[in-house]
Amino acid sequence: MREKEIKKYTKLNELAEPNGIVIFGGGEDKSIPIGELRQAFALESNIYNRSFKNISINDAVKLYDECIASLAPETILIHIGDTDKHFFTETPAAFDNKFRELIAHIKSHNKNCRIAIMSLRNYNNNSQTEQINKHLKYIADSEMCEYCDIANKKLWNPKSTKDAISFIYSIGFVYPLKKRQSLHDIVKILFCYEA
Repeated sequence: MREKEIKKYTKLNELAEPNGIVIFGGGEDKSIPIGELRQAFALESNIYNRSFKNISINDAVKLYDECIASLAPETILIHIGDTDKHFFTETPAAFDNKFRELIAHIKSHNKNCRIAIMSLRNYNNNSQTEQINKHLKYIADSEMCEYCDIANKKLWNPKSTKDAISFIYSIGFVYPLKKRQSLHDIVKILFCYEA
């Protein structure tokens, strides 16, 4: 099954333009409606979803090489760890080291890539998920990556976000948006549209 996904992503990469935003997450991230969200919020960046069902941090470097490296992403949103709860419980240090290994690997291939580590969703206040999120925040801080907290449902008004983006376009500030958008705004749009 995984080989089929890799082959599909490899074929799609031949059509993709470099320097976009890549979502590198798990099964729940595969269904993010990127096209609709890009259109609704006038996101200029190319956004590619390279998420895998049941992805483990142990497989991440290999999958990055096979499905993401050729895209030379400007930004990568890492949302991995949900299937690693048992691994984390057994050896939290090994879990942390695997995350650091992935970040170092990305930086060695693409030193200008913005890296964001996403928290795991924790709508039920699970203590184990809370511990993993603490580790993810620490890793992000120590490796100079962005940490984006999507653990809890947040009040978000998508209409006001759309209106703000529309206002920026209407007064002529289109080109500054093409440079670098706030990771937190991108994450809010892509990961919290259902929350």
